[in-house]
Amino acid sequence: MTDHEDILRLIGLIRKAGKLEAGEEPVGAACRSRHAKLLIAASNAAPNTFRRIQHFGEAGNVLWLVLPCTKEALGGVLGRSSCAMAAVMDAGFAASLAKKLAAADPERYGLAAQQLDAKAAKTLQRQREKRQHEKNMREGKKKPWAAPAPTDHK
Repeated sequence: MTDHEDILRLIGLIRKAGKLEAGEEPVGAACRSRHAKLLIAASNAAPNTFRRIQHFGEAGNVLWLVLPCTKEALGGVLGRSSCAMAAVMDAGFAASLAKKLAAADPERYGLAAQQLDAKAAKTLQRQREKRQHEKNMREGKKKPWAAPAPTDHK
């Protein structure tokens, strides 16, 4: 199995998990709402598409990468005839996709993989903290620090 097939298989999995938006309008909306974690573009996308995805990335402060596959191959795993751009909506999936890309071409994708891995780790930590806080609230636990009770000095 080639690296490209692994990458496309992962993109298909991300789509099935409901964490991928495909096409210009959904990708733009995902960036504006700050839900996109990674933008991807097909290698044979039109120059105007690259300009648009760069604009979306800047507007949403999102990293974007050019995949080593064509619009037709990307569209094939998404159930379309072709697809030039897509947005990954989950930090963990974005980091996994970048790792697969970096394994195939470390020089081109290595830095992006490191950045997305760090973001995914931060997101995971925040989720853990949120779950612990919700558990503490359900169990009626107090905050770790509370102001001392006022004393009456007479």
